[in-house]
Amino acid sequence: MTQKAEAPAVKNVLLVHGAFANVASWNKVIPQLQAKGLNVVAVSLPLTGFADDLAATRRAIAALDGPVLLVGHSYGGAVITEVGSEPKVAGLVYVAAFAPDDGQVLGDLGKEFTPAPGLAELKPQADGFLMLSPKGVVEDFAQDLPDEEKRVMVATQPFTAGAIFGAKVSSAAWHKKPTWYVVAGSDRMIPPDLERSFAKQMGATTTVINGSSHVAMLSHPKEVAGVIERAASGAK
Repeated sequence: MTQKAEAPAVKNVLLVHGAFANVASWNKVIPQLQAKGLNVVAVSLPLTGFADDLAATRRAIAALDGPVLLVGHSYGGAVITEVGSEPKVAGLVYVAAFAPDDGQVLGDLGKEFTPAPGLAELKPQADGFLMLSPKGVVEDFAQDLPDEEKRVMVATQPFTAGAIFGAKVSSAAWHKKPTWYVVAGSDRMIPPDLERSFAKQMGATTTVINGSSHVAMLSHPKEVAGVIERAASGAK
């Protein structure tokens, strides 16, 4: 395995949301990171295709002055895995996220595991985009959030291009960059055992949040912010 670089302390944190979600995913984590003196930016992915999402993330990286810690949730993990090779990226934090290896296709990951219940709630649209059903949001995506927050997530869910599941990572940055992983112990969108396998494969510094839904940064923001803070400080 390629020797990873040492984890430097950084001031810039770039947050990358996942599919069927938006920048509001990070609303509970951002104030906590800012309170620690970190410069935080949450990139808004168009979710129209992998190339578009990579471009949006690279644009956000370029706009920041100095080294950057990338944080990706869910599909956002595939995005940071690809763009993480940028020279300004100092480290990678995965929150209940996909972490493909070189040449792997997103939709092929985890086929050795029992499918997550939430996948049955994906509703294809006529134009190739996907939505997660209200039942899927409430019972599988964010089952441990208060009812009011679940209803807001249903109301604000963006359409996501089905083509993103055909995304292929050319070069996985986690081979060379320091990595951290937050496993959501009760995830119903990505099997927790698959998340653990990603963390093990990467040799990531791993935190397991028992009982957490897929949206760990919303249901357990203090714990997730703590992992990001430690990563930004260069701690293992």
